[in-house]
Amino acid sequence: MASAVPPTSVKAPSALLALTELPRALFELGTLPWAAPMLATAPKGDGHPVIVLPGFVTSDRSTGILRGFLKRHGYAAHTWDLGRNLGPKAIGHQGEKLIERVLAVHEASGQKVSLVGWSLGGVMARLVAKRIPHAIRQVITLGSPFSGSPKASNVWRAYEMLTGQKIDADHTKAQLHEVSAPPPVPSTAIYSRADGVVAWQNCCEEIGPMSDNIEVHGSHCGLGVNASVLYAIADRLAQAEDDWHPFERSGLRALVYPSAGHA
Repeated sequence: MASAVPPTSVKAPSALLALTELPRALFELGTLPWAAPMLATAPKGDGHPVIVLPGFVTSDRSTGILRGFLKRHGYAAHTWDLGRNLGPKAIGHQGEKLIERVLAVHEASGQKVSLVGWSLGGVMARLVAKRIPHAIRQVITLGSPFSGSPKASNVWRAYEMLTGQKIDADHTKAQLHEVSAPPPVPSTAIYSRADGVVAWQNCCEEIGPMSDNIEVHGSHCGLGVNASVLYAIADRLAQAEDDWHPFERSGLRALVYPSAGHA
């Protein structure tokens, strides 16, 4: 098994890269109409429920385009309904509020739930998958720093200030340790080496029988509106529940999706 645990020398993205996040994300959003023909060919879903978790300080409004795309492709796409993602203030100290939300969708649908988490939302998705694997079909993370040092980020100070949670606290360290290893369900980590918010190395999964990485070209803030990301999400979600397999990168896909690892 290839390990995705990065060295301790991994640093936060450069200030210059961080400053380009907004214009790059707007560009990615603007290219969606041009990518519509390609996105229309993405695999269709089987109607199972998918909950989309927003990133740090954002709300369900930020995931509207992604959820709309999933609905058009045959999924029962749900909001997370927990307001702005302010860490434990939103999901509860032990994630109990988010677990309750996921279980409610699971019980109402009678089906396992797929979780798509953007940035911090992906870290939370992995936590939930560890706590209630019986209710989870698969996990997909978008630029989620679930391994390595949480200080390899340009927003860790803002996280501490807005959530009231110290990243060096024992409780925080315990949760980060819990989510660093692959969950007991199929999981895919989507990341960009040009991420200007968090160190991309910390967003990579340990590649194994039920886990994979998909590298894309793009910004951190644009992951939820990036055409290549949307296509990859649809491809992952369309797999049969008992027939998960790694992402196929042959042919023209190799131009859009560079690699599976992070060496």
